[in-house]
Amino acid sequence: MDAGGGVKTVSGQEALRALREHLERQVIGQEGLIRSLLVALLADGHLLVEGAPGLAKTRAVRALAASLEGDFHRIQFTPDLLPSDLVGTEVYRPEEGSFRFRPGPVFHNLVLADEVNRAPAKVQSALLEAMAERQVTVGQETHPLPRLFLVMATQNPIEQEGTYPLPEAQLDRFLMKVRIDYPGAGAEAEILRLARGEALAALAAPGDATALLPPPVVTQETLFAARRQVLEVHLAPALESYPVRLVLATRDPSPFGSELAGWVRYGASPRATIALDRCARAHAWLSGRDYVTPGDFHAVAFEVLRHRLILTYEAEAEGVTADRFVAELLARVAVP
Repeated sequence: MDAGGGVKTVSGQEALRALREHLERQVIGQEGLIRSLLVALLADGHLLVEGAPGLAKTRAVRALAASLEGDFHRIQFTPDLLPSDLVGTEVYRPEEGSFRFRPGPVFHNLVLADEVNRAPAKVQSALLEAMAERQVTVGQETHPLPRLFLVMATQNPIEQEGTYPLPEAQLDRFLMKVRIDYPGAGAEAEILRLARGEALAALAAPGDATALLPPPVVTQETLFAARRQVLEVHLAPALESYPVRLVLATRDPSPFGSELAGWVRYGASPRATIALDRCARAHAWLSGRDYVTPGDFHAVAFEVLRHRLILTYEAEAEGVTADRFVAELLARVAVP
């Protein structure tokens, strides 16, 4: 309650700040993943996360789902998965003499597509079509997905046996690709303490002081209002050309060095320009600013561009990575 006895309203900035602090307490040592999750949530895009097993990928999206007004579903992708297992199917009802659509797990607000590269191309295409179109067509009927709809897909980079790598054209549908690594020694000690505390809380009786406190819940109304504020974040006219120049440089980097021109076969698509703009605005908003700086573009450039580049065979033979190429562009493309 406020001083006048009314209900205190919580701004989008305050709600998202509380959400971020809660996620950082629940997912130790993965601040970059948490930031990218929130950026994708505010920019209304989807996330591809690559990392070794046990690095809290599933835990992060579960903690986010528990803190949002909405529902969550985890889909384990396997080689025998069918598109209908994902989007749903029409079921015959003999008492009515007709078919009725039964929605699949994709009809949830937050969807975790675990090990997305373990399912065949038809299933991957069904998921990516739903991501892009925000609807599913089964038979003659088209079914819209929820307004709040975020997919976090994961990949395990350690083993590639029995996998179906996502084609580059489909990777472009993801707003960002995040790579996560092992936590440091201090974070690992914090993880031990957190796991022990959760185990004790699970054994506590209801009402016990040791039980875990419920997470803050961000309503969909608050989230959609925050998305509008993100779109209204100021971008100076002089800086508007910067994301365009960065993306054009991925297609023709020769003005910035002859060696760069030999590293890339295909540059980023116009989706990358849109993603840079949206993600930079979201990053600035999360940082508490109402204007975008060049640092906001730099903060999201690797996640936005790394999966949209196809390097030459010569570059791969020399050990050049997409991240190195992006780092060189950020260093050489002048800020307006």
